[in-house]
Amino acid sequence: MRKRGFTLVEIMIVVAIIALLAAIAIPNLLRARLQANESAAQAALKTVATAEVTYRTSNPDYASLATLGSPATGPAYIDGVLAAGTKNGYVLAVTDISGETFQVSATPISVNISGFRSFCITEDGVVRVNDTGALSDSRATCLTWSATTP
Repeated sequence: MRKRGFTLVEIMIVVAIIALLAAIAIPNLLRARLQANESAAQAALKTVATAEVTYRTSNPDYASLATLGSPATGPAYIDGVLAAGTKNGYVLAVTDISGETFQVSATPISVNISGFRSFCITEDGVVRVNDTGALSDSRATCLTWSATTP
């Protein structure tokens, strides 16, 4: 009896089909990952904004990320990952801290690689978006961006 294996043509057809399926699936997977990063960044902004408001109920001013994550001055209001300033491909920063206002921004570490858009939030609790991935370095800049839709 003669054992029959796969021919070279059959193997090439299978490899071509796998390559075609991968070419279709990989871009969709990458797009889904970027959208997940953006959703995580928006959720992180809301968490930090809530922590800022909670912190201010006991203190005269708003706080930095490091202060919000430090249990030395009382309970930690955010976890260590947020306090470090990075979350799922985004860099978070608190700026324009005063007695009455604050601004938190989330900017992609690498635009079009870890995320497409930048986000910011102020004491009003509205998450705002910039489609270019630009940095919001001030509260005034943040307020010019359009609000995200729920």
